[in-house]
Amino acid sequence: MTMRQEKIQEQLVHEVSELIQRELKDPRLGFLTVTGAEITRDLRHAKVFVSVLGDDEARKQSLKALKGASGLLRGEFARRAHLRVAPELEFVFDEGIARGQRIFELLHSVEADLKPREVEVVEGGEPE
Repeated sequence: MTMRQEKIQEQLVHEVSELIQRELKDPRLGFLTVTGAEITRDLRHAKVFVSVLGDDEARKQSLKALKGASGLLRGEFARRAHLRVAPELEFVFDEGIARGQRIFELLHSVEADLKPREVEVVEGGEPE
């Protein structure tokens, strides 16, 4: 990956996050975070990874809203980044955070199972 790609990816995450927060008023958008981006070498296509707080339906609705607003986001990003050609934006749900949360829950349940429990000692007869 070139330095320019890295720089544009970082700017893409920052600008799209800001645009979603300040410019989009779509009620389908849930509480979401832009977690990363991958842009092709020719800068014509970009995957924007998002994490959405909520269930599958909230995730689907948020992705639909982002897809509907991709033209606006694309144009604004190109203007702010001073790009002649704006990359096509594809919004993708970032499974990493959901997986991390599930691992945390599993570890927490294992930890609870490993805590020492009170054991009742029953005194028996005399040893032989």
